Amino acid sequence: MSVSVVDRQGLPRRRGSGVRGTLGVSKPTRKRKETLVEQEQQYVGIDLHRRRSVIVRMTASGEVLSTVRIDNDPMALSVAVAEAGDNPEVALESTYGWYWAADLLQAEGARVHLVHPLGLHWDTRRVKNDVRDATALANRLRQNDLPESWIAPPEVREMRELVRYRALCRCRHSARYAEDRIMPSF
Repeated sequence: MSVSVVDRQGLPRRRGSGVRGTLGVSKPTRKRKETLVEQEQQYVGIDLHRRRSVIVRMTASGEVLSTVRIDNDPMALSVAVAEAGDNPEVALESTYGWYWAADLLQAEGARVHLVHPLGLHWDTRRVKNDVRDATALANRLRQNDLPESWIAPPEVREMRELVRYRALCRCRHSARYAEDRIMPSF
């Protein structure tokens, strides 16, 4: 059985008739002049939550370029931060579950700054929402005014998780037998 190529009117078309390329797109005959444009340093603030996050990109002069709300997915986070160019500065608040985001961003080439939440003093702000938080993170990163935390290597984080798990098991074990100590059974 032979397969023939047909055009839009249903007429058979020859294979080599001007179309080159795998998707049927002809290749350009002349090359465009490429100009090298130096990209300005961008700062990214991420307000990370359990299910969704807000990402704000800012220039070195403080102009907000974009505000994006994403579902927490590694691919979505990579795409959103990739818009900031090569090696962006990223401020990430150290809330529950920051490990995966910090590891992913560092693997993508971003310089991640983990921010200590108590050092931000956000309890004194009148209006607090996700967009303002992410904007404030990017702005404070731009001004070099972040209370940074240490990003522990993965081996140290694994040990910390093991200690937390053991402490949780001890709490469950002691709570299970606390009833027998308070009200003994006869």
